[in-house]
Amino acid sequence: MTQATNQSWGGRFSEPTDAFVAAFTASIAFDKRLYHHDIRGSVAHATMLARVGVLTDAERDRIIDGLGEIEAEIERGEIEWSVALEDIHMNIEARLTDKIGVTGKKLHTGRSRNDQIATDIRLYLRDEIDAVAAELTRLRSGLIDLAEAEADTIMPGFTHLQTAQPVTFGHHLLAWQEMLARDHERLLDCRKRANVLPLGAAALAGTTYPIDRHVTAELLGFDRPAENSLDAVSDRDFAIEFTAFASILLMHMSRMSEEMVLWASAQFDFVDLPDRFCTGSSIMPQKKNPDVPELVRGKTGRVYGHLMSLLTLMKSQPLAYNKDNQEDKEPLFDTLDTVKGCLRAFADMAPALKAKPESMFEAARRGFSTATDLADYLVRAGVAFRDAHEIVGKAVAFGIEQGRDLSEMTLDELKQFSDAIGDDVFEVLTLEGSVAARNHIGGTAPDQVRAAANRARDALNALQESRHGA
Repeated sequence: MTQATNQSWGGRFSEPTDAFVAAFTASIAFDKRLYHHDIRGSVAHATMLARVGVLTDAERDRIIDGLGEIEAEIERGEIEWSVALEDIHMNIEARLTDKIGVTGKKLHTGRSRNDQIATDIRLYLRDEIDAVAAELTRLRSGLIDLAEAEADTIMPGFTHLQTAQPVTFGHHLLAWQEMLARDHERLLDCRKRANVLPLGAAALAGTTYPIDRHVTAELLGFDRPAENSLDAVSDRDFAIEFTAFASILLMHMSRMSEEMVLWASAQFDFVDLPDRFCTGSSIMPQKKNPDVPELVRGKTGRVYGHLMSLLTLMKSQPLAYNKDNQEDKEPLFDTLDTVKGCLRAFADMAPALKAKPESMFEAARRGFSTATDLADYLVRAGVAFRDAHEIVGKAVAFGIEQGRDLSEMTLDELKQFSDAIGDDVFEVLTLEGSVAARNHIGGTAPDQVRAAANRARDALNALQESRHGA
C-alpha cells in the first residue's frame, strides 16, 4: 500500500511513499506537543524576513495572523494531525497554506526543518527548565522552613545504616537541601547552553538569503545565534545535559525517598507521611504504604535509561543532521514529564512530614551515639586518641552487656575504664550536649542549623531575584 508523496519534498521522487514507511518515519504523534514553540519560531522568522526585505509587511502580517488562528484551532482541539505530513512543522505549514494561500509557502524561505526542529526543542526545553526550576524552588523553600522548625529535634545520624552520632532532624533536612541546591545550579547552567539560536543554520550550511540571525535571536529571547551551522542543526548535547541533570536530581530524590520509606516504617517510626501521599492494602487493613516516595525511587531508573538512550543516539552520528535525531524527543519529553511530576509530589509532601521526636530521641539514645563525645572528652583530658578509642570501646562493650547506654552508667562504672573520667563527663554524654557541642558552621548544633537555614533561604531568594532581574 502506498500514499501520495509529501508535497514539501516529493518533486524528486518517482513513486509515493509506502504507507508503513510513512507511519514509521513520522514524528507527529509525539512532536505535536511542540506546536506553540514551532509557531513562535515561525512568527519570529517571518518578522525577520520582512525586516530584511525577503517578505513584504503585508505577507508577514498574513502569515502571523494565520499562525495565530492555527494555534487557536490547535488549542480548541480542531486540528486533525496528518501522518502523511510527517511532523509538526509540515502539519502547521500545510494548514497555513490552506488558510492564506501561496503566501504560506513563503514562510519556509531561508530555513530548513533541521534548524527549525533544533530551535523548537530549545525553546520548549527552555520553558520547561523554568517550570522545573520553579518546582525546585518550592521544594527547597519548604525543606528550609521545616529544617528551621526542627532545629532542636534530635535523631540518630547514621553511617552504614548503623547509629553513629546524634544529629538534629533540621540538620538532616538541610543536607537534602544542599543536594538540591547543587542540582538547581546544574539546571540553570544547562539553561544557559540551551539558550542559543540554531535558526538560520538552514539544512547544514546556512542560507543564501540576507537573513539577520541576531534579530531572530532577540525576538525569541536567545542569548546569541549559534556560531556554526553544522553544529547548530546536528548536536543534541543540550538535551543530554538536561537528562544528565535530571538523573543526578532523581538520584538525590531517590536517596530522600529511601529515607522516607525507612523512617515511616514501624521499625524506625521517625516520621509520619500525610495520608494523602499514601495508599492502603487490598488485603491488610492496617497498612499505610509510602507509594509516592517509592514511585519516585522507581522512576529514577526510568530517567537513567533516557540518559543512556540519548548518549547512545548521538555517539556514532557523523555531521550534520541525521534522521536518528528524531529519536531525541520521546526520551527528553518523558524525562521532563517525570521530573516535573516527581518534583511536584515532593514539593507538596516533603514539607508536610511530621517528625516523631520521642521515637527519634529514643533511637539516638539506644545506639551509643555519644561514644565519640566520650573519646573527645578523654583526649581533652590528656589521653592519646588511640588510647581513648580503646577505652570507649571497652565501655561500649560493657554497656551492651549491661543493656545500658553510656549516659545511664554510674560515674564509678565509667571510671573503671579510665581515671581521667570525672563527674563532668555526663555533660558530654547527653544527646543534647552532644549536638550542642558541634557549634561551628556546617555543624549540627541547633543554633548552627537555624543560621544555616537563614543562609540557605537568603541564597535561594538571591537566586530568584537574579533570575527575575535577568
